[in-house]
Amino acid sequence: MSQLPLLSLLDGLLEAVWLVDGHSLRILLANKAAERLAGMPANDMVGKPVTCLAATPQDHAFWAEPVATLADGIRSHTSVLRPDGLLVPVDRRVSCVEQGNGRAVFMLTMLDRSAHEATERELETLLSELRATLDSAADGMLVCGLDGRVRAFNQRLAQIWSIPRDLLVQRNDAAVHDHMASRVVDRQDYQQRLIALEREPLLESADILQLHGGLTVERRVVPQLHQGRPVGRVYSFRDITRQAEVQASLRLAARVFDSSLDAIFIADSRHHLMRMNPGCERLVGAGAAAFVGCMAASLFGNGSDASFMAQVLAGWDRDGFWEGELWLPRDNGAYCAVHLSWVALHDDEGRLVQSIGFMRDLTLQHAAQKRIEELAYSDVLTGLPNRLLLSQRVDTAIQGARASDTGFSILFLDLDRFKIINDSLGHPFGDRVLQLVAERLQACLRQTDMLCRLGGDEFVIYVHGADAVVAESVARRILDDMLSPYLLDGMGFSIQCSIGMALYPQDGATLDDLIKQADTAMYRVKERGRGSYGFYQPQMNANLLSRMKLEHAMRQALGEQRLAVHYQPQVNLLTGRIVGAEALIRWTDPEFGVVSPAQFVPLAEESGYIVTLGAWVMEQAVREAAQWRHEGMPIVVSVNVSALEFRQTDFVERVTRLLAVHQLPPTLLELELTETILLQDAQEMEQRLGALAELGVGLAIDDFGTGYSSLAYLKKLPIHKLKIDQSFVRGLPEDDGDRAIVSAIISMGRALHIEVVAEGVETTTQRAVLQQMQCEHFQGFLCSPGLPVAEFRQLLGKSTHGLAQLAPEAPTV
Repeated sequence: MSQLPLLSLLDGLLEAVWLVDGHSLRILLANKAAERLAGMPANDMVGKPVTCLAATPQDHAFWAEPVATLADGIRSHTSVLRPDGLLVPVDRRVSCVEQGNGRAVFMLTMLDRSAHEATERELETLLSELRATLDSAADGMLVCGLDGRVRAFNQRLAQIWSIPRDLLVQRNDAAVHDHMASRVVDRQDYQQRLIALEREPLLESADILQLHGGLTVERRVVPQLHQGRPVGRVYSFRDITRQAEVQASLRLAARVFDSSLDAIFIADSRHHLMRMNPGCERLVGAGAAAFVGCMAASLFGNGSDASFMAQVLAGWDRDGFWEGELWLPRDNGAYCAVHLSWVALHDDEGRLVQSIGFMRDLTLQHAAQKRIEELAYSDVLTGLPNRLLLSQRVDTAIQGARASDTGFSILFLDLDRFKIINDSLGHPFGDRVLQLVAERLQACLRQTDMLCRLGGDEFVIYVHGADAVVAESVARRILDDMLSPYLLDGMGFSIQCSIGMALYPQDGATLDDLIKQADTAMYRVKERGRGSYGFYQPQMNANLLSRMKLEHAMRQALGEQRLAVHYQPQVNLLTGRIVGAEALIRWTDPEFGVVSPAQFVPLAEESGYIVTLGAWVMEQAVREAAQWRHEGMPIVVSVNVSALEFRQTDFVERVTRLLAVHQLPPTLLELELTETILLQDAQEMEQRLGALAELGVGLAIDDFGTGYSSLAYLKKLPIHKLKIDQSFVRGLPEDDGDRAIVSAIISMGRALHIEVVAEGVETTTQRAVLQQMQCEHFQGFLCSPGLPVAEFRQLLGKSTHGLAQLAPEAPTV
């Protein structure tokens, strides 16, 4: 295989690959991934010693070994030094590839390990931080499995429970549990409580333990959950010996105070802040302690604002409390919205003793309200204005235009063939692409303009005060900017768009009218080849009407028997005999005349009618193939299957039923699929193809080489035939690029044991070149165009009896 096809195959690999001459140890070839990894073009690496990629003494020592030693290969972790000074860790493999002339070539492959090593470092850092956090906790922590085995603990646990160091070193779980039980005054109650916890894995518990030596410990027990299921328990032990000296009622109140989800503060009779609960400290921030002893109103930045306290005092006198929304300053300079309920506590004589404030964080509530407002006027995916906001903007512009006699323009923009991105790379990737497109489009506009996403890959642009000249300049700017490649997840790709334009007031008096007319203009641009722009013209509506009439006539044609199936022979290049036939749909209409498939098949696909047409063509083809077999002329009949038809859930069952009804062996039916089909719902498609292959039906890839394909499917899917697209055959033999592509496809098919058929063969020269390339079959005008059933049967009969001249010169058109 020449270097060009080999390089094309290597460029499809994710691994960086270099081919190294075994004698001179110089680089022969480098693929695209190697360019990205090494940070230099392949041309700069070709011819250089392979040691230019060596960044360590070990690498230089390896390449200094004899060729025989190098032939044994190596796999190791090493690094590559890029020209920009970046040292990239890689997984390296060297293997020997024997050539036919006995000369050795080494294949050097590398895989970037930067992300892997960064992840390992991050995990190690995280683990260290978790360990440090656990040991820094003020409470003793013990984590056990459901079976009681100790999984983790901190040093504070050993201090509270006086666990000997040698006992911890032994890792004797039973001994640790026994030691802890021996330290409890009421050991029996302690162990019964543990038994109750074992019976109920989801039970949470909080209790007080009295330890020998006078220590009082608060124990909290919560289940440790993994994916919603209990896998163990987490015990926390807090030394509350001093708190235990307080009365039981105060102890309970303190627990409620500390555990409350609300932020709570307590102020004295002079409104000075006495205490905050943990929730309040978290809400106020790290500097919460500094407020203790200060005026409670200073929490809200209103310490010197007498009017605020006057409102609070008035509320106390009137209702016994005051409530309202306030802004709470945070340590980082930001403000947090809170709802404050401040309650006054009086003694029996009515004197103010204390006051308690309850604060609830309104951040999420405000964010939700803001989000609701954003959703009402913006697109969820891109954040752009939606149609409602655009409508308000255009209504304002229309009112201003009436007063000032000025106009504006509406641009309707649609991304060309965006469905390919969604089908091949998935909708999440497509959504991110739409976000990038939105950013790029926004950069092309002024602040007075407005970009709106209608949905899918459709955008509408309001261009303020724009006449035809300005609108055209904006469209040109957008098209030029869209030519720059996009890069996402390391993948480079291009996107083009089609733009239709409508002007106010000549093309419409409302936004709906203008969008409709701009959409019509955009559709006309797509009909003419996409990737451009155009203004609305009244004649366009007439064209849409013609399209509607054509679609209606197409739907009537089947019932009125105006459709027919013609057959174009597929010929063996060596014998000249017909070995198969492709079924082609033809339509002759009383009003439209002979309608080209290039005109009505896309219309059928857009409208979904292609499913009905495809089913009818397949039934006709199977019936004719069965008849030819009955007449002693068995050949394989090929039927094109659209992506929409193939995705029908009953497709395999329908094919099976057709073969059974007409008693046609499955091996005489071949389905021609496009590469796009294989990239949609890959798992489901693989199952469906497997079922067809198991049935015995042949599977061919039509127009091979023109789609956005991954060659991996040729290896994993039961494909038995490739059809070289006629666009490549047409350039033979003069076009070197077409010649290389055709040769590569034939060689690949031969290597994978897949038949190859060349389409569109029109000259004996093309046939001779294909035969020289060892192509097996061809079809095209050189043999015959698509023929009606009767004419094809006559041609097939002559071929069967060796009487046909199947390779005449192409007819002059």
